Amino acid sequence: MYRILFVFLLAVCTVEAQTPMNANEAATLRATVKEKAAATKTITSDFIQYKHLDFLSDDIKSTGKLAFMAPEKVKWEYTTPFAYSVLFKNEKLFVNDDGNKSAMDLSSNKLFKQLNRLITASISGDMFLSEEFDISYFKVDGKNRVYFIPKDSQFATFIKAFHITFSNSGEVTQVKMIEPSDDYTKITFSNRIENQAIPDAVFNQ
Repeated sequence: MYRILFVFLLAVCTVEAQTPMNANEAATLRATVKEKAAATKTITSDFIQYKHLDFLSDDIKSTGKLAFMAPEKVKWEYTTPFAYSVLFKNEKLFVNDDGNKSAMDLSSNKLFKQLNRLITASISGDMFLSEEFDISYFKVDGKNRVYFIPKDSQFATFIKAFHITFSNSGEVTQVKMIEPSDDYTKITFSNRIENQAIPDAVFNQ
């Protein structure tokens, strides 16, 4: 009985740790994030990715490095457990799977083109497109977290929601992409460096 009560109280405390922002707090966060995004031309960062699948007891953990150059060059270079890279560039998607290379033209695929733009926007932080999302703002354990729910029904069949966590200075510290099945991919960023030159070779295929 006491164990059940403890679990219930723990659940209540967890829920209460998430507090909706008021209108002024949300407006301040939007302004801070947009200002940061506008001033950020390049980003390099380490990341840890967790892939949660309901049928697995443990999440699949990957690590790597991110490189971003405004407006739309993004490279995810996975280093563990496998060497693998994904490059978004010039409306194309390039994949290098340990030397096996492939490419996809995103310009002719509305869904992938939208996903590319949203990935870019989520990294820079400028995702506040009210015509595309229902947006909610929260304080979660002292952190700024924004929930983005896609309005486009076709896109929603692939992504149920984005949860993005921001620092008080407007940097993206975590991105969580939730699928309709409630499986999710969570990416946490660290060692972020802004506005330093990135060699063109980084964005080669």
